[in-house]
Amino acid sequence: MKLREIKDNQERMSIRLDAVEKRLSDINGHLIEQNRRIDEVRTKLTGRIDGTNNRIDQLTFQVGKIAQEMEQVKREESVTSDILTRLRTLEQKTANL
Repeated sequence: MKLREIKDNQERMSIRLDAVEKRLSDINGHLIEQNRRIDEVRTKLTGRIDGTNNRIDQLTFQVGKIAQEMEQVKREESVTSDILTRLRTLEQKTANL
């Protein structure tokens, strides 16, 4: 009698264990698929980030060049202003002669 109960319990446990193993296998398959999708998204995002970083680097370089050109223009404007001031002074001196 006891042996029969033990065997019945073992059979029920085996059936339940099979169901749990099937469920774990399904979950594992799902996790593998999710991991694959995450890797795909990571790869795409990394590519996009790299492209964005390259564009930022290019723009930073261009901004640096523009800043240098602006400094050159400021120096030229300063020289031009000085020349014009000197010309006006000369014009006033010659007008007073």
